[in-house]
Amino acid sequence: MKKYLSLCLIFTLTSCAELQDIASQLPQSGYGVTNSEISSGLRQALNLGIDKQVTKLAAENGFFSNELVRIGLPPELQKVDKTLRDVGLGSLADEGLKVLNRAAEDAVQEATPIFVNTVKEITFTDARNILLGDNNAATQYLLNNTESQLYSRFNPIIQNSLDKVGANQIWNNLIKKYNNIPLTTKVNPDLSDYVTQQALDGVYTMIAVEEEQIRLQASARTTALLKRVFALQD
Repeated sequence: MKKYLSLCLIFTLTSCAELQDIASQLPQSGYGVTNSEISSGLRQALNLGIDKQVTKLAAENGFFSNELVRIGLPPELQKVDKTLRDVGLGSLADEGLKVLNRAAEDAVQEATPIFVNTVKEITFTDARNILLGDNNAATQYLLNNTESQLYSRFNPIIQNSLDKVGANQIWNNLIKKYNNIPLTTKVNPDLSDYVTQQALDGVYTMIAVEEEQIRLQASARTTALLKRVFALQD
């Protein structure tokens, strides 16, 4: 009797294992959407966002005319900007800021191929986690997987742009004098690094805006695949 029960138990366990194996190969996303479709839909959403938002930022005034990402002076030096405007030199202040924003615009066009390659490498597991994650989960995925590459591509371009107009030298002299003033909060003397960091923040900010629209607004899902896939997280 014991031998019979043991054989039954072995058979049952074996059958369960086989059933589990079969089940793991079936679509598990629900609503008739396969894992492959989820991955494709998420890649499509990211590529649309990248194409739309990165293209905008790379255009002239892409940063300067966008209040969400416009690069200004560090907080410690914003009083310089305010003083110029208070005495009627707002146009001069704008020209100074445009130099910083133009440098970012020059660099941003380098982002697209890096983003596209990263999107291609998204796995089924990544896609499901992103889809069912926070409203900025896709943006965070891109940030975690592209930030160091983008910095390396952006920084020399930004440095070159700033060098052309002598901004780096002027900035370094100004900041060195400022940092030598007693009791002041020290400011990063590397203008290229500052603008690079701001440019990166701007890129991810705008991709997050696009991602949130697709997640929260059905009208932003412009293809049948996007509608089917993002219905899962509604």
